[in-house]
Amino acid sequence: MSPEITGILGILLLLLLLALRMYIGMAMALVGFFGLWSLIGFDAGTSILGITPLAEGSSYTLSVIPLFVLMGQFAFVSGISTDIYKTVYTWMGHLRGGLAMATILACAGFAAICGSSLATGATMGMVAIPEMKKYRYDDRLSTGSVAAGGTLGILIPPSIGFVIYGILTEVSIGKLFMAGFIPGILLAALFTITVYIQCFINPKMGPKGEKRSWQAKIRALAGTWGMLLLFIIVIGGIYMGVFTPTEAAGIGAFGAFLISVFKRKMNWNKLVECLMESGKTTAMIFLIIIGANIFSTFLGLARLPMGLADFVASLALPKMVILSGIIIIFIILGCVMDCYAIMILTVPIIFPVIEAMQFDPIWFGVLMVIVLEIGLITPPVGLNVFVLKSSAPDVPLTVIFRGIWPFLLTALVAIILLIVFPQIALFLPSLM
Repeated sequence: MSPEITGILGILLLLLLLALRMYIGMAMALVGFFGLWSLIGFDAGTSILGITPLAEGSSYTLSVIPLFVLMGQFAFVSGISTDIYKTVYTWMGHLRGGLAMATILACAGFAAICGSSLATGATMGMVAIPEMKKYRYDDRLSTGSVAAGGTLGILIPPSIGFVIYGILTEVSIGKLFMAGFIPGILLAALFTITVYIQCFINPKMGPKGEKRSWQAKIRALAGTWGMLLLFIIVIGGIYMGVFTPTEAAGIGAFGAFLISVFKRKMNWNKLVECLMESGKTTAMIFLIIIGANIFSTFLGLARLPMGLADFVASLALPKMVILSGIIIIFIILGCVMDCYAIMILTVPIIFPVIEAMQFDPIWFGVLMVIVLEIGLITPPVGLNVFVLKSSAPDVPLTVIFRGIWPFLLTALVAIILLIVFPQIALFLPSLM
């Protein structure tokens, strides 16, 4: 059997194991090992199986992941998410659909210090949904706005998605962070406009809330100091070249810890809980990375990525047609798989194609993250939706998914804008 046929059979076996509900990290490692065994022998395959976990687990570059996860945990304990929501709610709650708009903007604020879409969606769901129920918001609007706003966690820096993409492609993580900032703000604004349009068409979806005085609005701004401080230190430090993303993650985690102590929200039990949750999340991500590394080594020896790149480059099709096909593949995969798993599984195969078509790797990283955001809220999996379901157990999944469709269309508009105007993503990195 040729190496290419072996690689294709390996991919089919991986899809079969995923369909049988095997955990993706284990499935990729298993298929990768057997593929290496068939291509280079049992001893060499065993050697790679033994070396890879040690190499990845001791990688200085990958240490940015647990640090950003820990920063998000500390930020949650400190109550920053609640403070941000109360501030935006004070300013916008009196508008029709104002609570849903406030939820999206609060998600954007919390995303700036969290880095995880699932954590952002879960946190803001617990804060925002009870408030919207109190003002009799339509369940479709309330759950849809939280699910959509939660996806901003993987786009607005610092983002674990950008960290993984940067490691896989050897692209500057700092430039990826800068590239995600303007698209993140744009998508948050588009989501807010989507809420306004829905409430303009049907005012009963988002009744007006209580109007606050200007004095109350000014006082409410004090609730944003923690988020602004962390964001300026972490992202400002990276942008100015004061420290690397890994150093920024450590400083951000320590800063979030100090804020939680200063606000008297931290105790021994919560500290242990933060460390345990960070450890669980990190272990999950690292298992996927280790499995993907073994599987990618197998695909490289099977010569599939380069073969695919050469094949695509030889097609007499416009680049945008090929790019559209890649985006559709990502959206379909997002319906059934975790976004980090998709990224780790597909980037080693797709990235040579992107390079062959001479697309900017920074721009494509932002585009890929937005497309994966769509996967977080699309049926039948839609991980953000299932996380949100725990915050709204009385709302049927069908209602939540119905509320998400307007935001999915909005995300597609953002993708089109990014393709037509690449400088939306590339402007800030060009200034670094």
